[in-house]
Amino acid sequence: MVLKSVQGVRAWLEAPVAEAKMAGRTRLNALRGAAARVTTPLLPDDYLHLVNPLWSARELRGRIVSVRKETTDSVTLVIKPGWGFDFKFTPGQYIGIGVLVEGRWHWRSYSLTCPPDWTDEDSRSRRLISIAVKAMPEGFLSSHLVNGVPEGTVVRLAAPQGGFVLPEPPPSKVLFLTAGSGITPVMGMLRTMDRRGSWTDVVHVHSARTADDVMFGAELRTLHDRHPGFTSHLHLTGEQGKFALSGLDELFPDWRERETWACGPLPMLDDIEKHWAAANLSDHLHVERFEVERSAVGEGGTVTFARSGRSAQIDGATTLMQAGEEAGVQMPFGCRMGICQTCVVTLTDGHVRDLRNGAEHQAGEKIQTCISAAAGNCTLDV
Repeated sequence: MVLKSVQGVRAWLEAPVAEAKMAGRTRLNALRGAAARVTTPLLPDDYLHLVNPLWSARELRGRIVSVRKETTDSVTLVIKPGWGFDFKFTPGQYIGIGVLVEGRWHWRSYSLTCPPDWTDEDSRSRRLISIAVKAMPEGFLSSHLVNGVPEGTVVRLAAPQGGFVLPEPPPSKVLFLTAGSGITPVMGMLRTMDRRGSWTDVVHVHSARTADDVMFGAELRTLHDRHPGFTSHLHLTGEQGKFALSGLDELFPDWRERETWACGPLPMLDDIEKHWAAANLSDHLHVERFEVERSAVGEGGTVTFARSGRSAQIDGATTLMQAGEEAGVQMPFGCRMGICQTCVVTLTDGHVRDLRNGAEHQAGEKIQTCISAAAGNCTLDV
């Protein structure tokens, strides 16, 4: 172990001039490298980054080690997190991921599709995580991750969070209702049950346009065939139209007895909530939304980010969070849907409008940047 440590320090010292090595000049390289390290005005965190890009005392980082195609417009990203990541997350939670594109950091949240404490098949000591991303027509970062991000890319990470989770042990009867990329948090739950051998009576109804559009299609079939307690029901909307909730009575008559998790497009989730409320079963329904339902649009204006000294001119449909990130301001964030309160900052001047209901907030109030837009010129304490 001591020998390895010495070799590691030596390699670190020689790194700045590694390509300038010539025979018989190793000692000179080491001295030059050490001098460069000692005389460069860096923070401790910068020295850590020189040793390993995933080491940071200021933020969570990770490296993309694998990009796997799921469908023509979706991929699974396998990531090796660095120091400080909590691998004991709860199945169903999501993480934030920041990717540097054209000189700017772009952040989004994605569900974890792996079980907790997941390890590399070839190295049980190397713990990994995975997310799945579907390219959206209006999604700049999702399209980049699906079509352009290379293996080896170092990304920033935000800690796992979210309340759309599978308890341990799972309920005796479970129903999953998903559509499109809404399958991603449920996939993390299914893989966890598979890994722990904790299958109960589980039914999964998933909607997709065609069979080729089903993310994890082959794996779902394998789980269905391998576990008698698991039923995977695929509904192809291109052939059969929208899945009718009334059909549950015929397909799975005991659906009222099941604890239900639902994730998918907003109209689908609205229908499910109404259906469960009509059956007086709202307490047994868990819903995860990937989108913010907007009922109001602000008038836009110039947003000033006081601490960073930056500003941005935005329209009334752009959130303050998006404005900050596009201006290069590191904005606090979590769910990006107005639920977790992680993005709350103080509005020090002007007015903003809540995009969900049109409520207006004024200077001195705490506001959620992920669901607020400028209602004229405004200043944020960030």
